Amino acid sequence: MRQAGCTLVVTALVLGLTSAPGFAERNLVPTLERSFDVCPDRPAEPVWIQEIPQRQAYQRVLVQDIYRAQNLERIVEIGNCDCATRFPSWDAAEAVFRELYASDERWEMLEASDAYNRRANAARPAAKAICEAAGNW
Repeated sequence: MRQAGCTLVVTALVLGLTSAPGFAERNLVPTLERSFDVCPDRPAEPVWIQEIPQRQAYQRVLVQDIYRAQNLERIVEIGNCDCATRFPSWDAAEAVFRELYASDERWEMLEASDAYNRRANAARPAAKAICEAAGNW
């Protein structure tokens, strides 16, 4: 009798664990559209960046890293975190990429990405404090 009760408990547990995720998955609706809680009207990445072939994804990452570092440093520099400051157009980042890195080798772009990430990470705590005070973090 004890074995039958144990089997019943195990069966109920297995059914409970395996059916719950299926129910949750049916409620998820995937979307390709991005939505943001903070600064929802931020500019989209330029099309040419989105269309960089997968094998050259390091180029896209570099432009994104330049953009992030520039924006966080600007927030700290001017002490303001309105949406236009936090998420400006991509023009400045594109210009830096084209002027300094567009003809570089892959390894040079990876080194530059690393440097921009270090800059962004250094500015992040101060920028976060400014942005949290403005309600934009």
